[in-house]
Amino acid sequence: MTATMPSPVVLESPLVRLEPLTLDHVPDLFKAGGDDDEVWRWMPAATPRTEAELAAVATMLIDDQHSVPLAVIHDGQAIGWSTYLDVPGFDLSIEIGWTWYGRAYWRTGINTACKILLLDHAIDVLGYNRVQLKTDNLNERSQTAIRRIGGTYEGTLRRHRPRPDGTWRDTAYFSLLAEEWPPHRSRLTTGA
Repeated sequence: MTATMPSPVVLESPLVRLEPLTLDHVPDLFKAGGDDDEVWRWMPAATPRTEAELAAVATMLIDDQHSVPLAVIHDGQAIGWSTYLDVPGFDLSIEIGWTWYGRAYWRTGINTACKILLLDHAIDVLGYNRVQLKTDNLNERSQTAIRRIGGTYEGTLRRHRPRPDGTWRDTAYFSLLAEEWPPHRSRLTTGA
C-alpha cells in the first residue's frame, strides 16, 4: 500500500495553529524573519531579500504537487512554515521539512508544538508508518531538535545537493516510526 499526499489541513494547539500556506501570509512571514540570513542559512533556497522573493519561494511550495506547506500562526501572526513532503519509493512514509521560524521564536516551544501536531496527524490520523526528517549535516541546531523529538539518525547522504552558495550539502536523515511516537509524544507533552 502506498500513501498519498495529505490534503491541506488546519491543526491547532494552545500555542500554535498550522493552516494551509497562502500568499496572504507573506507580509507577516517577511516581518518574522523572511530576510534573516541566519533563519535561511540551511534552507534549500537563498535568503529572500524582499516580500516578492519570499512570495516566490512560497508559491513554489504551494504549487508543488508533492508538498503540503502549512503556515505557523502564533498570537495571530504567521511566524514561519513547515511542510509535509512526499518521500518517493517509501511506502506509507511522509517527510516533515522545509521548516523555518523567525529567530524570535527559536527555543520557545514553537517547534515542539508544531512537530507534535504534524506527527500526531501523520501517524494517528493519516496512518503513515514512518515520518522522515532531514537536514544539512552542518546544521547542528536542527539535528539536536530532531533528536529531541525522538528522531533516529539513519545516515548521511553525501553530496546530496548543492547549497544556495554552490557548495555541496551532505544531508543527515532521521526518522520516527509509528510505534516509536507514543512514548516520545508522552515525554514531550509531560516534560518527563
